[in-house]
Amino acid sequence: MSPLIGVLSSGPAKLREDQSGGLRRGLKEAGFVEGDNLRILYRGADDHYELLPALAAELVSQSVSVIATAGGPVAALAAKSATSTIPIVFAAVSDPVKSGLVTSLNRPGGNVTGNAGLTIELDAKRLELLSELVPAGRPFGALINANRPGVDIEENDLLAAAKNLGRELVVLRTSDSASIEAAFEKLAQFGVTGLVVGADALFNDNRPRVLSLAAYYAMAGVYPWREYVTAGGLISYGANLLEGYRLSGVYVGRILKGENPANLPVVQPDKFEFLINLRTAKALGLVVPPAIIARADEVIE
Repeated sequence: MSPLIGVLSSGPAKLREDQSGGLRRGLKEAGFVEGDNLRILYRGADDHYELLPALAAELVSQSVSVIATAGGPVAALAAKSATSTIPIVFAAVSDPVKSGLVTSLNRPGGNVTGNAGLTIELDAKRLELLSELVPAGRPFGALINANRPGVDIEENDLLAAAKNLGRELVVLRTSDSASIEAAFEKLAQFGVTGLVVGADALFNDNRPRVLSLAAYYAMAGVYPWREYVTAGGLISYGANLLEGYRLSGVYVGRILKGENPANLPVVQPDKFEFLINLRTAKALGLVVPPAIIARADEVIE
């Protein structure tokens, strides 16, 4: 019988295309195709993180060979709490050592490995890029996930970065998809013109809503991943998510073939993409300096 793996998502069980596409690509590279020589059980919390422990326990009870996690550190931590024996592979997780997922990047040392995303660590750079595009005088806003591990550090780092740039920043914490619209309304009341959207699965799972609200309130947004910009966001800066999930799929395949996750080093991104959507800039009345365009990895016109 084909091996059975579990996929534990903090968002929908039906993964986003950047997640499912990357995971399947990596599995195929390792010689595994769902429905051919691999079976997959998908479980998702739909951003209700309190459900993750029970969903992880359900996958463990099904005796899956490997658990691949999607949607940041919360899913990976729930899987780790559920089992110390079934291999776990995470994707695009910020600082897996600090979060307690692995003991070191080079030698994870347990049943957990994967790839790091350098997600919230790039918030200061994103804020800097936004400052180059949006004139001073009006406050910036930032949306972060209240349920994310390390949210206090994320907020403090954002406020410190804004202070260094001499920009006023209003940070709002949201806890679920329903609270995103209310957060935008509050930011609009503060007169926010530029917006930093946190590198979190909560916002990525709700990407169409986030982009629609940013357009409605005419907020120039900087986002963590390219998918926002190709869908109409202004700028993005971060690692390639699809590549992160591809690497996750490759690791799952290697483990299915007998490798020990304790000996598979956590992979770190070696490239960060900077994208600009000039159509969105024009709609917002922003003039993008040629020097910034020249620095971009991709320009949408």
